[in-house]
Amino acid sequence: MALNSIPNISPRKLRYDLYSYSYQQDSNIPLVISVLASLIERTLARNERIAKNRNKWPLPRDAKTQVFDCDEVPDMTIQSYLERIFRYTKAGPSVYVVAYVYIDRFCQFYPEFRLGTRNVHRLLITTIIVASKYVEDMNYRNSYLARVGGLTTKEMNKLEVEFLFLMKFKLHVNVSVFESYCCHLEREVSVGGGYQIERTLRCAEEIKSKQRQETRYNQNIARVLL
Repeated sequence: MALNSIPNISPRKLRYDLYSYSYQQDSNIPLVISVLASLIERTLARNERIAKNRNKWPLPRDAKTQVFDCDEVPDMTIQSYLERIFRYTKAGPSVYVVAYVYIDRFCQFYPEFRLGTRNVHRLLITTIIVASKYVEDMNYRNSYLARVGGLTTKEMNKLEVEFLFLMKFKLHVNVSVFESYCCHLEREVSVGGGYQIERTLRCAEEIKSKQRQETRYNQNIARVLL
């Protein structure tokens, strides 16, 4: 999907979506998903062109990164795959930004690695799961997330562990890094502007605080009912 085919997305809308996103059961799909999907689709197209030009002299590949290769390419676009993940997990916008950070960091660690149709889906679900566990307090079990991503629980667990070791457990994303990647995603929509990341992260903390309060409240109610 090309960016100019994404309707009604502007830097201001994207910024507002990240600030005031509502974590309700009926929440709309975050705008950042469409932007990220478009960026990845363009990366796949570029890598495919590079691969065709280098057919006679293929780049050496690290066997460790081939863990994300699948035998059969999923018949699902990146946009549809990310929407499916959101539909069944309700992971907020910041999770997808952090997952994007992890993918870029992974590619920097392994320069010979190229995103392609055979590995992108597995890498996406893995980075989103790890990012969700980093950003959010409450998460689904891997057995559930595996079904969402079209994998077995054993495959999902293996991919997560392999990814953590391949990343050398360097998962921390500070405010300045988060800000720079958000600004990059915003520039994918239009030139100029940037996210007020500090405010965004405070919003995330407020959401976590409310979730903890609701959990404690529900636990207290359960005790009373018992």
